[in-house]
Amino acid sequence: MKKLALAAALCASHALAHAIEPLPLETMEQPPEFKIEVLQVTDIEPYQEAYAGFIEALRVSQIETGRNLRVNRVKVDFDVERGGFWSKVGVVMRIRQEAQRIAAAKPDLVLAIGTPATKYARGILEDAKVPLVFTAVADPVDAGCASLADCGPGVTGSTLYTNMRDSLGMVHRVFPNANRIGMIHTDDENGVANVAAAAGSAREMGMAVSSRQVAKTDSIVPSLKALHRQGEGVQMFAVPLDTYYGLHRYEAAIDLGDFGVENKVPVVTLAMVRVPGAALYVGAEFGKVGALAGAQAAKILKHHTKPEVLPILRQDKPTVLVDPARLAALDITLPDAVLAHKTQARNGYWQLDWE
Repeated sequence: MKKLALAAALCASHALAHAIEPLPLETMEQPPEFKIEVLQVTDIEPYQEAYAGFIEALRVSQIETGRNLRVNRVKVDFDVERGGFWSKVGVVMRIRQEAQRIAAAKPDLVLAIGTPATKYARGILEDAKVPLVFTAVADPVDAGCASLADCGPGVTGSTLYTNMRDSLGMVHRVFPNANRIGMIHTDDENGVANVAAAAGSAREMGMAVSSRQVAKTDSIVPSLKALHRQGEGVQMFAVPLDTYYGLHRYEAAIDLGDFGVENKVPVVTLAMVRVPGAALYVGAEFGKVGALAGAQAAKILKHHTKPEVLPILRQDKPTVLVDPARLAALDITLPDAVLAHKTQARNGYWQLDWE
């Protein structure tokens, strides 16, 4: 009897030992794979910066391609220069077609880069209950959001929006004697809004903005000459967030910079995009704003946070960069009170930081 009990105990012990043996790696549960769709209109350098910031923020949150993330990115083509009414209608239809395809695919999340992709895809994705995160949007209200902080159901993201009064205040610190500003824009939605915001804030600060609208195929030079000789003439040119300045290998921006040097009129840009000839850059950085969207996306993917619970994020304060080589070409010396705040930045630029 004792032998039988001992044998049973040995069998039980043997079975228990096998029961607690580690499972083979191939049978262990694999981490979930997240599927993200990316939608944007046109393929421009700032959008790539925003996308790179988004992907890097996901990587910091342990979500990365090749490990647990699969990304499908669609770039809707649009001829910015020759895009008339019907071309724009076609883009809207293409965005909605892509949104319907995405809704049927049911990814874990959609990243919309830019205002058009956000504005025209959100309704379809909301109906399909697919979370939408946007970035590189100049003003969330123009993308269908209720306010600068509230996106509405199923949507969150990050914006390039900066307070125009704050931006012009920084410009005035650097160029305290420049009170008459010239701005040239096209029918670009962001450009029109940017100029209107600058004109409104300038009036409140005792400054003045004179503007001219051109077609995307027009040379910028005639408008520059008209603004320069108008009345007492502008003391500074400001570049709005307008695709016009990136066309033809930055032809308009280069002509503007050359005109500024020849006439000793500084050029500032109110968007953190490459503008050959600008002496001062003030605005939100696409890469940083993209990273903010990535942080929101990580909360949705990892913690199942509802998008509408998350506020729209934006850069705390605008980045301010100065091109010292351009200042030298203009024979401009910055005030000591400004130079006290400079640090060396990339590409030979100075960054100005005020508390």
